[in-house]
Amino acid sequence: MKGLLVALLAAGACASGATQAFAHHSFAATYMEDRSITIEGELVQVIFRDPHSFVLMTVKERDGSMVRYSIEWGGFARLGLQGVTRETLKLGDRLVISGNPGRNPSDHRVRMLSLRRLSDGFQWDKGLGEGFD
Repeated sequence: MKGLLVALLAAGACASGATQAFAHHSFAATYMEDRSITIEGELVQVIFRDPHSFVLMTVKERDGSMVRYSIEWGGFARLGLQGVTRETLKLGDRLVISGNPGRNPSDHRVRMLSLRRLSDGFQWDKGLGEGFD
């Protein structure tokens, strides 16, 4: 009887842990996954960390104003498996990024699906590391 109780408690702990892990990945709450935008701008900061890295860049809007975008990327451990390191991108790089726009347009957020550096053609695509979110 005691063994059964321990087994049930262990199973419950595993199930609740799995729920928490999946709850972390609710991109639909932040991004419009059924839409895509492409932005071009200058890299001003890279925050290379787990569970998600961020690329910040300034983008010239249609009205001529400069806006800072925050682009959510994969975590550094997963990106590292794809050959992306802290040295891959340099401040001032001119980038073209495609991704899912944020639900609140005034936040200027994007969930990155692809990246291209204009100076040398370096490219990254989410499809290369499917499931790396």
